Amino acid sequence: MTLKLSKGQAIGLDKPGGGTLTVIRIGLGWRTAWRRSMLSRRQKINLDASAVLFAGSQPIDVVFFLHRVSDDGSVRHIDDYPVGNTDRGGEGKTLLIDLARIPTHIDQIVFTVNSCSDQTIPAAQTEFCCLVDETNGQELARYTVSGGGRHTARVMAKLQRFRTGWQMTAIGAPANGCNFTDLMPTILPHLYPRGVSKPR
Repeated sequence: MTLKLSKGQAIGLDKPGGGTLTVIRIGLGWRTAWRRSMLSRRQKINLDASAVLFAGSQPIDVVFFLHRVSDDGSVRHIDDYPVGNTDRGGEGKTLLIDLARIPTHIDQIVFTVNSCSDQTIPAAQTEFCCLVDETNGQELARYTVSGGGRHTARVMAKLQRFRTGWQMTAIGAPANGCNFTDLMPTILPHLYPRGVSKPR
């Protein structure tokens, strides 16, 4: 059974029957968005998903459509969205994450959706982020954002490493920009500041 997350809610990366997850998929999806153009009545807006790997508040690596595998091999970008149930007319991207391969100095991974050509995401857009156990394809959690405003991106969720293991937190913060560098002013406030002890 899929847990429906609300903004700010977190879920530990534990298997429903006990034990911890080892390889997961983060699905980032959206309803098909359209904008009017002079050449046609409707033109599809192209969105992409990214994963930014952090050590504290320092970005170490980013995985997106031009850099599909992290330097350490722990995070992979898959172009289509093959897991979970999209909304009717929905589409998306998948990020495959091998938790055991993530280097110990990486303690947070932030997931974003953005317009590749800096087009505004319509207010009618529905965006979602889901957590899937790669070993059996079971969707464990989903966070959905409806509506929006005149933003071009959204910081959807993050993974964070604690002493007791990893957890995923729903964020859903609107942002503006067409790459992860543009989104850093929105991402950084959602990271734990340096010097703050992590919960046990």
